[in-house]
Amino acid sequence: PTSSFRILRHGLSITELAVSELPGIPGAVFNVRDEKSGKNGKFYDRYIVVSFADATLVLSVGETVEEMGKESGFLTTEPTLACSALGNGDKGGGICQVYPGGVRHIQRGSVSQWHVPGIKKIECASANESQILIALVGGELIYFELDPLSGNLMEAATRDVGADVCSLDVGAVPKGKSRSLFAAVGCRDSTVRLLSLAPGSLLEQKSSTALGTTRPHSVALSNDLDSDTTGEITLSVGLDDGSALRAGVDPITGAISTSPSRRFLGARPVAVSRVTLQGSPATLLLSSRPWIGRGSSSGKGRHAMAPMSYAPLDHGCSFSNEAVREGIVATSGNTLRILSVGDNGGSDVVLGAEDDEAFNSNRVALRYTPRQMCLLSAKISTPGTSSAAAQSRKILLALVESDYNDFGEEEKKTMGFDGTGQLNKSSSKKKTGDSNRDVDDEAMDLDDESDDENTNMEEKKEVGDDDEEDEEDNEARVTPIRGPFPSEPGRWGSCVRLVDPADGCTTLECIEMNRNEAALCCASVRFHSRGGESLLAVGTTTGMTMNPLRHNSSHVILYRVVNGERLQLLHRTQVDDGPVLSLVHFQGRLLVGIGKTVRLYEMGKRQLLKKCELRGLPTMVKTLQAAGDRAFIGDMMQSIQYVRYDATANRLVLVAKDRSPRPITCQELLDLNTVAVGDKFGNISILRLPRGADVGAIDVTGTRALWDSSREDATPKLETLCNYHIGEVVTGMTRASLVAGGAESLIYVTVTGRVGALVPFSSREDVEFYSALEGFLRTEAPRPTGREPQAYRSYYSPVKHVIDGDLCDAYSQLPYEQKQKIAERLDRSVGEVMKKLEDTRNALL
Repeated sequence: PTSSFRILRHGLSITELAVSELPGIPGAVFNVRDEKSGKNGKFYDRYIVVSFADATLVLSVGETVEEMGKESGFLTTEPTLACSALGNGDKGGGICQVYPGGVRHIQRGSVSQWHVPGIKKIECASANESQILIALVGGELIYFELDPLSGNLMEAATRDVGADVCSLDVGAVPKGKSRSLFAAVGCRDSTVRLLSLAPGSLLEQKSSTALGTTRPHSVALSNDLDSDTTGEITLSVGLDDGSALRAGVDPITGAISTSPSRRFLGARPVAVSRVTLQGSPATLLLSSRPWIGRGSSSGKGRHAMAPMSYAPLDHGCSFSNEAVREGIVATSGNTLRILSVGDNGGSDVVLGAEDDEAFNSNRVALRYTPRQMCLLSAKISTPGTSSAAAQSRKILLALVESDYNDFGEEEKKTMGFDGTGQLNKSSSKKKTGDSNRDVDDEAMDLDDESDDENTNMEEKKEVGDDDEEDEEDNEARVTPIRGPFPSEPGRWGSCVRLVDPADGCTTLECIEMNRNEAALCCASVRFHSRGGESLLAVGTTTGMTMNPLRHNSSHVILYRVVNGERLQLLHRTQVDDGPVLSLVHFQGRLLVGIGKTVRLYEMGKRQLLKKCELRGLPTMVKTLQAAGDRAFIGDMMQSIQYVRYDATANRLVLVAKDRSPRPITCQELLDLNTVAVGDKFGNISILRLPRGADVGAIDVTGTRALWDSSREDATPKLETLCNYHIGEVVTGMTRASLVAGGAESLIYVTVTGRVGALVPFSSREDVEFYSALEGFLRTEAPRPTGREPQAYRSYYSPVKHVIDGDLCDAYSQLPYEQKQKIAERLDRSVGEVMKKLEDTRNALL
């Protein structure tokens, strides 16, 4: 009753609060704080300012969002480069607006302006509560400060940086301070410079970093306030090549760290801005996919970054009002959007938490326990046009579900069982509605005055609200109901489900299996005789019991997908020799694992046609995977058997096997000779065929004796490259890359719902570094259970060529003294070790 299909996506879930059309495509968006509405030290936004190529749109934020005109004081006939509310709340400092022709200061209904001298124009600008920095064409910087006594803007310093400026940021004013001490300037000569804003050294360059061949697109300075530090400054740079660079800045000297962290985010230039997430500063990075990053909530120097599960955004900034405490206002095309991070308005955000990464999931309820799934490519034809020109491809997902000791859906309905409980709810609602109707009739007869009628209307409204709340509570407290229990063994309930992944994983069709027939496996197969059409093959077993293991019959059923909407039965083929537990497409045919036999089938008109088979496998075929003329067979007790197909003799030849008995649960091909397997004891192993082992497997002369391949000592053995104990039964694995530009990793899932990954190393330096780090942490890291890490990872067989990532990740949780001690033994600094760990994590997520 609790079976479900989950769609996991790496990224934070986003709640879309509002979407409105704009008169054009904007070039920037800003928020302006309302200094008069501070409550409990928090300030809400008063205006949303949207800048276009030749105009500015000012929106007033209140109970509703309204467009403002000249009464706002903004110059609406020019684009806005930067704007901010001035002052710290105790004195109204007004609002500043920077446009290409100058700086506009709006204060107490009056407007004062500063115009650019000569014919120069302002190219970019940045502002906070007390500071404004503008860059003119040619590289000249002009710095303004707010006079705290008079409330006026004063020109404080100018400087020529010697290169055209393409982006700059003055940073946010730290809590308890009156100014930001540094400003970041991105230049077209592919450098980012850090300038001082301290009173004694205005616009003095403190440090710089070179970016290579790419140019900075945007820069941002953020203050990371931790409980054990006075405040660290982080420099985030968005580059034109779609990468983001993050470096630490010394809050005293202004020196940029020598080991910045760089990550590829997308194909578009990266726009960086500051936002707030869970009360702490975060960074919004917008490329072909929006990202958000922030420091760890534990304050251990770890930085977390995750994509947002939302459409691409062009510009964005933070947003806050009474309804949305922590939001984001952003533009996408010609639309303005107000977003909140998290499903519940940001209350379930886990970015930067201790034991997880940012994932969001969608749940689809299923009828039975899912056994296997596969992707199908279906052809869709548009009516009214020629078939050749109108056909398109659609990717669908097929699932097979089955439950032991359960009745089918039709049998349950015949018995009068309703697992959802909707019948009882509807009857109770009907009774409640009748009683309410009687009460209302009596009330109408007794009440004559209008006041009493109004009172009754209010009472009805309250009752209706209570009913809605009760319905929501009932939905939240749904208890799945187990159906009637069969009185005899061998009862199964099963179905085949067709799902559309592009449409929220809606169910297109669900076909119930015959009585006591269990669908245990499925595969997408393309027979050459059918023109390469993608068909769905389903392996079923009827009347199977677990102990003792027996069954009445087994079948292989073929379906075709009709117009990407439904399944059409082609034929059923009865097979012998055991239950069908695995299927795979193999060179335009279907390779089927039936008990101890592997059999190759061709498509026929009324049933599948047997071509060749390989008998005598150890116990039972559990998994099958094929590549070219090779097939890797996973046995239920005796690990992997490597088989090749001899096309000239039309036979399957056993080439090699594993010397260690492993109860295989899943497998994944890594290349033509290498396979990763998971077993019931919670181990993951990498097995490889020895070089030259398959040379003599297929005899092209025809003179080889038939009994040679049956000798146990003559069969080559697979080499074990890696071995690692997970601690949970591994139920599935696949090769995947979760982010653009990330390395392809081995993703696995376990029986308890855990998702993990094995990331391959790309250099000998990484192997040596992590091997040394793991060795030091085995003695330095805390052991909550007292178990030695290496002994645990070698629970069934010695760990081999795999680094314990969980143990290495414990480095960030150590006290600083222990971190420094380990870093010195590695001949590195603490920052370099943390950066190495972060780069490895970013290669996956």
